[in-house]
Amino acid sequence: MTDLLDRARGALHAQPFSMLLGTELMYVGANELTLCLPIRDDLRQQHGFVHGGVISYLADNALTFAGALALGPRVITGEYKINYLRPAVNGVLMARAEVVYAGRHQATCQCSVYVTDGDRERLVAVAQGTINRIGDGTDNHHHGEPQAE
Repeated sequence: MTDLLDRARGALHAQPFSMLLGTELMYVGANELTLCLPIRDDLRQQHGFVHGGVISYLADNALTFAGALALGPRVITGEYKINYLRPAVNGVLMARAEVVYAGRHQATCQCSVYVTDGDRERLVAVAQGTINRIGDGTDNHHHGEPQAE
């Protein structure tokens, strides 16, 4: 799994927006992964909570990376839905995504976003999305190797 982790980290580090926010890849398994993002002041909205767009971005990216585990590296989000459950204030955001079902060209993935502060972990959002394989169908990339597009 080390090779897969390195390739996935390479894909993440090739995303300028992810690097701007400070996202890191913490774990990659056969059909699941975890992204994390330390909370800092410039990610907040006017009430002191982490901006919903930041949580939404993290869920979207985790869903897409999970889809890549099933469909190969050339994937893009087709759609996703997110439910915000409670505000995130301090600590680290952790997005855990997994493949629920995958066909040849499309995968359904789910993501739970938590905030951790010390030993405490609280669920702040849940998301589900459809990840689409892109390309003409003739590419023969190995499965589970997200790469920058």
